[in-house]
Amino acid sequence: MTAQLSKKSEAWSARFSEPVSDLVKRYTASVLFDKRLAAADIEGSLAHAEMLAHQGIISAQDYADIQRGMAQIQSEIAAGKFEWLLDLEDVHLNIEKRLTELVGDAGKRLHTGRSRNDQVATDIRLYMRSAIDDILGLLRDLRLALLDLAEQHADTILPGFTHMQVAQPITFGHHMLAYVEMFNRDAERMADCRRRVNRLPLGAAALAGTTFPIDRERVAKTLGFEDVCRNSLDAVSDRDFAIEFCAAAALVMTHISRMSEELVIWMSPRVGFIDIADRFCTGSSIMPQKKNPDVPELARGKTGRVNGHLIGLLTLMKGQPLAYNKDNQEDKEPLFDTVDTVTDTLRIFADMAGGITVKPEAMRAAALQGYATATDLADYLVKKGLPFRDAHEAVALAVRTCVDRGCDLSDLPLEELRKFSSLIDADVFQVLTLEGSVAARNHIGGTAPAQVRAAIAHARAQLS
Repeated sequence: MTAQLSKKSEAWSARFSEPVSDLVKRYTASVLFDKRLAAADIEGSLAHAEMLAHQGIISAQDYADIQRGMAQIQSEIAAGKFEWLLDLEDVHLNIEKRLTELVGDAGKRLHTGRSRNDQVATDIRLYMRSAIDDILGLLRDLRLALLDLAEQHADTILPGFTHMQVAQPITFGHHMLAYVEMFNRDAERMADCRRRVNRLPLGAAALAGTTFPIDRERVAKTLGFEDVCRNSLDAVSDRDFAIEFCAAAALVMTHISRMSEELVIWMSPRVGFIDIADRFCTGSSIMPQKKNPDVPELARGKTGRVNGHLIGLLTLMKGQPLAYNKDNQEDKEPLFDTVDTVTDTLRIFADMAGGITVKPEAMRAAALQGYATATDLADYLVKKGLPFRDAHEAVALAVRTCVDRGCDLSDLPLEELRKFSSLIDADVFQVLTLEGSVAARNHIGGTAPAQVRAAIAHARAQLS
């Protein structure tokens, strides 16, 4: 029995007296999802083999054979001809077994001085580093698309809201720049996360390091890592970097979801501020008139999925003693799905931003409702010398009059307005226009069209 087991599963020793059951194999195997780590696994293995050869731990011929075998495995995977075996449990053993078939004993020597524990930790970090780089590129694409939209509508006025009530006039360009700021912070977080991802665990072996004279710094340099993990126990059991990535990803999706909510509201015929290109929408199987904003709705929903993965990883790690535990196999599926969800969402949103049609007339009409220039009238009175609280009271009385009459502040004649404060003069009507309101907020971060254009130029320079 022992000999048969050893022959069937070469990674295991003769410690076991019976083979693993088929049910346990299916339950514990990860190859069906971790095979996406194949490129990272081969890259890490080649760097490890080069170091082993340089240190004289394996021969130059072994290293050459490993290189040759890995090249063939890469070709087989790329061509879809590589056979992934559930019996071999994971991506690492599948590749090692095939390598041994191709190059013999050299393939068996590859695992010298390492464990699957530090091997998988390295593979995940290599994979995540590449994924973060892709996400950073997509965040840049989305911000550029939003900047284009903001530039086209630096002068387009719409109501700004607080509590979903009309508050003050702003420009649509200014509104889009708010999302540019959110995605700027997302990019900063991703780049900062990448620094902690980019540390090499390889060399920690199972948990205590190895007795072989390895050169971890050499492997780190070969793989482009900025540093090595400094404690072998932590190196193999740490998943902070994955949790941190998922936290940053959850914030990306939160910002996407907030934007999605506004796009859905704005596209509603009851609001009618925008239209989204047909290629991002679907119809109804029963109502022929429907055009549903499916992409932003689904992105809003997928945010919960990514948030759930973050909580799942935090829960996965909270009770684990040092060092590596099989629990950590459960880190990959949520991590992979988070990468896929964020990547696909950013890609489609960058495209969709270019397919948004703005309806300035509807936005302007809405801004004329709800007394959006009331604060401007209060500021006008303060500049005339009235204390702000008194100005606030005077304008509130004026608004109440307009509500009773069903008119806007700008519709009241000068004589009526002066009943609320003798400081009001004919120049007040410049203040009560939408254009005057937005133009007056002419400072860094303000909604004045001049400031919007300056902010766009600054953002473009940062992204160049």
